[in-house]
Amino acid sequence: MSTSLIDGLTAHIADLRSVRPVGKVSRADGGALHINGLANEASIGDALLVYRKRGAPLRGEVVQIVGDTLVMLAEEPPEGVGLNDRVTLFSPSIVAPSTEWLGRIVDPDGRPLDGKPLLRGPTSRRLLCPPPNAADRRPFGPRLSTGLAVTNTILPIVQGQRIGLFAGSGVGKSSLLGQFARHMTADVVVIAMIGERGRELRHFVDDVLGKKGLARSVVVAATSDQSPLLRRRCAWTAMAVAEYYRDAGHSVLFLADSITRFAEAHREVAVAAGEAPVLRGYPPSTTHLITSLCERAGPGMGSQGDITALLSVLVAGSDMDEPIADILRGVLDGHVVLDRAIAERGRFPAIDVLRSVSRSLPAAATKRENALLAHMRKMISLYDSNAMMIRAGLYTHGSDSDIDKAILLHPEIESFLAKEEMDDAQRSFSQLELLLRRGGVGLS
Repeated sequence: MSTSLIDGLTAHIADLRSVRPVGKVSRADGGALHINGLANEASIGDALLVYRKRGAPLRGEVVQIVGDTLVMLAEEPPEGVGLNDRVTLFSPSIVAPSTEWLGRIVDPDGRPLDGKPLLRGPTSRRLLCPPPNAADRRPFGPRLSTGLAVTNTILPIVQGQRIGLFAGSGVGKSSLLGQFARHMTADVVVIAMIGERGRELRHFVDDVLGKKGLARSVVVAATSDQSPLLRRRCAWTAMAVAEYYRDAGHSVLFLADSITRFAEAHREVAVAAGEAPVLRGYPPSTTHLITSLCERAGPGMGSQGDITALLSVLVAGSDMDEPIADILRGVLDGHVVLDRAIAERGRFPAIDVLRSVSRSLPAAATKRENALLAHMRKMISLYDSNAMMIRAGLYTHGSDSDIDKAILLHPEIESFLAKEEMDDAQRSFSQLELLLRRGGVGLS
């Protein structure tokens, strides 16, 4: 037996307790259970186990303390729970990742979902940890190769950057995340699948991520039918796993799909705890919930590695001003917008370059590369602003030389933006320069 397995088993045995505080169910109110006898022992976020009259023990979490009563939100519907059912108290949720977790799929409590045994690591980590000290964090690292021409050039991603991926349903968001997981420069990839459909987990792991992507990844999943406690905990567990690898000096890629479902799960928990949904249906604590998760990603300090984060957001009807999208845009280092109209005409990834921005620019590119990107944006913008007139046949060739160039270059630009498996960012810039020169765009 390897040393890591022995250390994990030793830590598991050390955490076992023969005596735990016990209380009783005093009231059942919808999905919330009221517990007496533990108020002096428990804190918000502690785990509880209810031994109900019918069925297996029911797990839950303390969400409110009112006088001598705990309010518990259960992880499953509380059928079979009766008055005076015994309740035991556990410590707050923790996770203990190890190097053995690579290539594995786990739930928000760190239990394996892939049918194989998995021992915990030797050291426990709290799910809610503070970010590195802001004054001691390093600046952004080098530009990363992403496997896509568009994110190698016009929307570069650098080590330690945090990017939002804004998309409606069915426009290729999961496929894009899988592309990053397979090809983006990183030592370890940690993927949080929050509130996904059950069938999507297997599809993402087998078909989108593939063996190559899974081999360097840890997937943390909570499906859409599970309790909001588990869906919310999924993001925290995944971030704690990413921090474990970051603290070991690794460069970590953190992918979350999606922050919208994370916020929706928090809304259910917060409303059960007595918060009013005043922020267009979300409670006031949503802003801090999202910003605190985002701040845990980014550059590390000292000998730590970095966490480069891509966080997806579901935007209904391309509403970039809805609360979750608005909160994220203000705290992240850039955003990538996927457009349904682009997907419908068959170009993937369906990134709307003009509505997307990477705040790593201009520092992430050389002076010449920034000039290339400026010319590229100009050509895309010229075609986009005149697209209706061009498609209607109302534009006369020769009326404007720049528009003529934009029309000539449009098919090549579309092809360039769809290029995949571009593992060398420098080669992507070289191809971009050749493209612009063929279109007669002057480059000094």
